[in-house]
Amino acid sequence: MDVTITAGPAFAMGTVTLPPGGSVRVEAGAMAMTRGDISVETSAQGGFFKGIRRALGGESFFVNDYSTRTGGQVGVAATLPGDMTMVSLDGTTPLLVQSGSWSASDPSVDVDSKWGGGKSFFSGEGLILLRCTGTGDLLLASYGAIIASDLAAGETMTLDTGHVVAFDETVQYSVRKAGSWKSTLLGGEGLVTDFTGPGRVWLQTRSSLDLIDWIKKVNPQQRSNS
Repeated sequence: MDVTITAGPAFAMGTVTLPPGGSVRVEAGAMAMTRGDISVETSAQGGFFKGIRRALGGESFFVNDYSTRTGGQVGVAATLPGDMTMVSLDGTTPLLVQSGSWSASDPSVDVDSKWGGGKSFFSGEGLILLRCTGTGDLLLASYGAIIASDLAAGETMTLDTGHVVAFDETVQYSVRKAGSWKSTLLGGEGLVTDFTGPGRVWLQTRSSLDLIDWIKKVNPQQRSNS
């Protein structure tokens, strides 16, 4: 996938250049621009996100396949301000991606939202994991900047759950409370995830969950109803 990332790291947009006959799969609503001979087909069939329901709102999760006969460009941007990065899969190690971070990928990459292993990963957080396999490139987006880390075998990194972007399937993970009941209630920390290598982990420097909590606190309607 030929991608040029501009306006980062605060307001990144990924411009995918498609060769004649090329195509790219994009998250519904993520398209910011098209240029040239571009057509689009929306689908939730063929096993890709089939029957998936978002944890928030319950609507179906659709994707858009953009294709071209003579060549063109598709600009992709995330809902929240932040960075973008491209990750390549070589067909050997699957990548687990926080659902809100997947923006686009080659059609050769299979994104499985029905994967059972991540059902409880973000328990109570309204997020799910996507299991990406195959050979090709993915375009990941974040809220804030993206930082990638390589973990050696047995090395552990702990992230607040809201800061997780993606990680290799070779990385073992477990979700737990940040500490005692006192730190959970008074310290502002909820769930954290312990990642143990070997493998790669991507984090975002801001948490959309924290943003939602902040909006609730400063919302005049929330204060007037309390």
